[in-house]
Amino acid sequence: QVLLVESGGGSVQAGGSLRLSCAASGRTFSMAWFRQAPGKEREFVGGVTWSGGAVYNLEDLKGRLTMSRDTAKNTLYLQMTSLKPDDTAVYYCAAGEALGRGADEYAFWGQGTQVTVSS
Repeated sequence: QVLLVESGGGSVQAGGSLRLSCAASGRTFSMAWFRQAPGKEREFVGGVTWSGGAVYNLEDLKGRLTMSRDTAKNTLYLQMTSLKPDDTAVYYCAAGEALGRGADEYAFWGQGTQVTVSS
């Protein structure tokens, strides 16, 4: 069993930055970030394997985010810059045996943290 706790969300103006964190208890898993805006499906943002590799799904975000993992603390970080109103969503941390883009591939989820970007 794995417990995931996200933090770092908040409200910022367009162009601002936020750093999200996901602290995991239990054994090491591949970890990923998803986001879900109102009325839309949950979408893959990016993730890191247990060995440290990373993959991104959204081209628009690839140049505006830095994902890192503290393996000792089993914590995943998502540094987002140049935020846009379209980035507004609940951001979820997930953990699973392998890194993938489908939400169904992850067995463990955090409660989510709200990111709101105003214009």
